[in-house]
Amino acid sequence: MRVAIAGAGSVGKSIAIELLENGHEVLLIDKNPRSIRVDSVPRAEWLLADACEITSLDDAGLQRCNVVICATGDDKANLVVSLLAKTEYGVPRVVARVNHPKNEWLFNESWGIDVAVSTPRLLSALVEEAVSVGDLVRLMTFRQSDANLVELTMPPDAPLAGQRVGDIDWPVDTALVAILREGRVIVPHDDDPLEGGDELLFVTNEDVEDQLGELLSGP
Repeated sequence: MRVAIAGAGSVGKSIAIELLENGHEVLLIDKNPRSIRVDSVPRAEWLLADACEITSLDDAGLQRCNVVICATGDDKANLVVSLLAKTEYGVPRVVARVNHPKNEWLFNESWGIDVAVSTPRLLSALVEEAVSVGDLVRLMTFRQSDANLVELTMPPDAPLAGQRVGDIDWPVDTALVAILREGRVIVPHDDDPLEGGDELLFVTNEDVEDQLGELLSGP
């Protein structure tokens, strides 16, 4: 997979390193010469250019990319690059970083964004996830489908403890995608029982989040 990353700051470079380790091709784009530090990610391609300009994106060969990640520290720049990537180059998947929570409402399909990652909201969610037991915590929103990735750590006396996954009447538009238990990642099957202390990850519709929370932890 070929991935272009707009913004070669600490966030962009960290993402690039992870993607390269997973066998992907990565192009880092930044308009600041001081950010072009090839030795920091030597296996990546580098381009000194303004990703908000069509000519720069032509030079980057954006039409050959499977994914574009807009990771600059400027929300306006991330929106512009996202829109150009989707509308001018037909990039299948566009991921954008949200720096300021007040701008979250803009980061949707109207700007060509498939997945918006809000750094402040994600940090807040991770703090909640670390300290909350029995409360549903929203980790991420998938803009195209209006679905959310949510997490809940089951309390020891949870009403569903001991029940099999396949016997539970889950709310509509809800999928249990993973169970985290004692350091293991379990892909759930119908015969798997739930246990107190399980960390459960769901993809669900916002309309049924309260229903899901009550089902798992009680009213």
